[in-house]
Amino acid sequence: MKRSLKTGVAFGLTSGAITTLGLMVGLNSGTHSRLVVLGGILTIAIADACSDALGIHISEESGNVHTPKEIWASTLSTFFSKFLFALTFAVPVILLPLQTAVYVSIAWGLSVLAVLSYFISKEDGNNTAGVIFEHLTIAVFVILVTNYLGGLINTVFS
Repeated sequence: MKRSLKTGVAFGLTSGAITTLGLMVGLNSGTHSRLVVLGGILTIAIADACSDALGIHISEESGNVHTPKEIWASTLSTFFSKFLFALTFAVPVILLPLQTAVYVSIAWGLSVLAVLSYFISKEDGNNTAGVIFEHLTIAVFVILVTNYLGGLINTVFS
């Protein structure tokens, strides 16, 4: 059961960080609208948390390795970790100027991803610096691409 919960939380936090940051950065560079960015965060928190939870559920079922209780533990921990973590990105958007909120959110998301990567690599006996670098590189790549894409969409469709 512990492994199932860990799987769900790790997946939910990772997906929550990368998906929410990508959406926020893209929407901000494309619209510069607090309302649009906040709406995107809330949409990700609900729709993508459900999608990820179902994805984990089906993936775990397809392996024919886990008990139904373990599968549901992964499913629910994925949903709640993704949902709650995605909602944390709304706080700076509500409280701070939008551009500052985006920078604070990037720092928050990358920090959580780095800490999660550290603990996972430590437990697995892997090179912690290498794992953290790998995971943060992917996240930064998503942030850069979505920032560029949001600006491009704004330019093409404005």
